[in-house]
Amino acid sequence: MNIFQTLSLVTLSSSILLAVSPKEIDNLESIVKIGNESSILLIKTLGQNMKKSMKSGGVLHALDFCSNQAYTLTQEVNKKLPRGVSVKRVSVKYRSQQNIPSQKERTILESLQSLKVSNVILPNYVLQKIDKNTYKYYKPLIINKIACLKCHGDIKNIELKHEIAKRYPLDSATGYKIGDLRGAIIVTIEKSIK
Repeated sequence: MNIFQTLSLVTLSSSILLAVSPKEIDNLESIVKIGNESSILLIKTLGQNMKKSMKSGGVLHALDFCSNQAYTLTQEVNKKLPRGVSVKRVSVKYRSQQNIPSQKERTILESLQSLKVSNVILPNYVLQKIDKNTYKYYKPLIINKIACLKCHGDIKNIELKHEIAKRYPLDSATGYKIGDLRGAIIVTIEKSIK
């Protein structure tokens, strides 16, 4: 999807939003709130644990955390969320197969990447209506810390490169720079309009 198609889609979405009823707007605000709170809970949970791992044992210890605990912690966050709500991380340039986006999710990520490449400031979230009861809330993940580049930038540490290749033979999550779009957190929300 090129930038003009993306901008047309955003404009069309905005026009459609203006045509919804106050009841639907309340429902959408509730869905956005759930999406925001759920994505923040996952970011904080993974971020705090990653920081602890990095401080206690450096970058290789942080890699251990990612490969052994990140998915489990994501599942623990899912257990804390309201019924009908689930959260996950996805990326077009994934490291773990657990983070592979579906084709529809990939389309959203590619649209966000097109905006980013065109120097458009990304939205805080994208809300996708799947059906009358299901929405997906996408929170773009931006590389905004130098520490992220130790494992996702141009990796200089030979031992780290070897360990990443051993654990993730299909890894494509490197070569990032500060400010790059890393992927998104997706919150799926199944909720009836009240």
